[in-house]
Amino acid sequence: MTSQVSSPAEQADGAGGSIGEQRSENAPDGAGKEIRRVDRVIIRFAGDSGDGMQLTGDRFTSETASFGNDLSTLPNFPAEIRAPAGTLPGVSSFQLHFADHDILTPGDAPNVLVAMNPAALKANIADVPRGAEIIVNTDEFTKRPMAKVGYATSPLEDGSLDAYRVHGVPLTTLTVEALKDFGLSRKEAERSKNMFALGLLSWMYHRPTENTEKFLRQKFAKKPDIAEANIVAFRAGWNFGETTEDFAVSYEVAPATKAFPAGVYRNISGNLALSYGLIAAARQADLPLYLGSYPITPASDILHELSKHKNFGVRTFQAEDEIAGIGAALGAAFGGALGVTTTSGPGVALKSETIGLAVSLELPLLIVDIQRGGPSTGLPTKTEQADLLQAMYGRNGEAPVPIVAPRTAADCFDAAIDAARIALTYRTPVFLLSDGYLANGSEPWRIPDVADLPDLRTRFATAPNHTLADGTEVFWPYKRDPQTLARPWAVPGTPGLEHRIGGIEKQDGTGNISYDPANHDHMVRTRQAKIDGIAVPDLEVDDPTGTARTLVLGWGSTYGPITAAVRRLRAQGTAIAQAHLRHLNPFPGNLEEVLKRYDKVVVPEMNLGQLATLIRARYLVDAQSYNQVNGMPFKAEQLATVLKEAIND
Repeated sequence: MTSQVSSPAEQADGAGGSIGEQRSENAPDGAGKEIRRVDRVIIRFAGDSGDGMQLTGDRFTSETASFGNDLSTLPNFPAEIRAPAGTLPGVSSFQLHFADHDILTPGDAPNVLVAMNPAALKANIADVPRGAEIIVNTDEFTKRPMAKVGYATSPLEDGSLDAYRVHGVPLTTLTVEALKDFGLSRKEAERSKNMFALGLLSWMYHRPTENTEKFLRQKFAKKPDIAEANIVAFRAGWNFGETTEDFAVSYEVAPATKAFPAGVYRNISGNLALSYGLIAAARQADLPLYLGSYPITPASDILHELSKHKNFGVRTFQAEDEIAGIGAALGAAFGGALGVTTTSGPGVALKSETIGLAVSLELPLLIVDIQRGGPSTGLPTKTEQADLLQAMYGRNGEAPVPIVAPRTAADCFDAAIDAARIALTYRTPVFLLSDGYLANGSEPWRIPDVADLPDLRTRFATAPNHTLADGTEVFWPYKRDPQTLARPWAVPGTPGLEHRIGGIEKQDGTGNISYDPANHDHMVRTRQAKIDGIAVPDLEVDDPTGTARTLVLGWGSTYGPITAAVRRLRAQGTAIAQAHLRHLNPFPGNLEEVLKRYDKVVVPEMNLGQLATLIRARYLVDAQSYNQVNGMPFKAEQLATVLKEAIND
């Protein structure tokens, strides 16, 4: 019989540290090995970019999700398509935090590091706390691979790893031996060593195996021998854990039965959730979905996913460049579709002129910006939140655009629907600001009931809408809805609704070309008033005691680390309030009142203070910035320390 390990404040959402430091009552399994029940584990798989670490992490995550744990992941890979093997720039890693309770981040530090070579060990050892477990592929710790990363002596022998529990496993040799009957070359057999490692970790943490074997057979359906070789390597890893004396303990993490409301769940990444949200929005609007896009990291997966769903009325166009992509999407919007373009920061710069045209034309268009490190090409595979001011102001003239930002991977689904609601209701382009952390990370997602999704159906103009002084009925393309200030949406080819279109300023109502100063002033103010009048929910504040004097305000993907940090402080008896913005333009109507309710406002951002700048300028509140731009998400402990210092200052 095993017993649940509890930890202070639910281990504060992944502080990391040694599993062995957690107290538990243990019991032997059927083979006489000890089973230790823990409430959470953080594992990081790391290796060369050709070692299959992302696939290994994905499979472990899928099995963990099917088992019912709450989870959060952090894939981290090089920007180069194939960096030099065995070098530090070529290291790829995948971190998974899974637990029997509600968690919010991939964890600050791994309990277990799986290092496939010396580069993987050296690149990640600084993040590993003392006492943690390290599993290393000893076959790779030879003179040349170690010299590539600056090891003069083997870290497995020189005592530098004495603070850790190190398991040396000849992964390559064991994999080749397990596959000796398949007639594969040594190089071909070695490719399955990631599956051996996956099998070992699956035994170590009692993960299901059936779906991984099914996945491998499907993935290599055209090469059944390769599929079976990977399955044999996977089973060999499991059996090695079962029989070796080096692994005397395995661990159980119970399903997170109390973390989720009742429903059907699946594991989902941010880009996949966003793709599904776009499809759902188009279906709820009863419109075809058109994506005009140019491939760019980390947004390309949305193009890949949407291209699979022609059965839902989705059309995808892989354009020759960013400008063509948004031009096609805007043309589709003009033609009566829900137009979408996906990109990252460099692509937004190229699309800016067409976004301005969409503002002038007042057509619904979604600009999905999966933010990454910049400027210029910057850090293609690393995360950042540095496009907020670009989305807010990055166009010539007064060209206001609403901005929506999801907070978690699963929230990307709801944020996409919300952005579509605004675009369709108010006839405006809308920015949807995700980032690489949300895009590639994953978590459990409760599949919604279609009946609970909002009705987004919109009416097209079908008849004249204005009567001239002489009684003639005509169509005015810029005659507005008095509530939303949205102009009518007339599908080209509708008889009697012919109208002028283009980027030159229009006369109010008629849409005729106008250079009149008073008219231009009126149109500029009207377009701004339309954005200012968009209905967004009031900002919700989490302040359970009502006594907090400090508010931490965030947006986008900082939600998880901020919330985890706030939980830690509250567990220590510190009163602190939290609020998180989804709508960044316009801001919620009660934001000013919320800000002025607190003595201090702290704004953590993965940029140099863009939201804080807007808050200071708009509300004259002395918001304190805490900023990080290293391509990685905040750590919960890091934020907890900063917030505690702000409170005590």
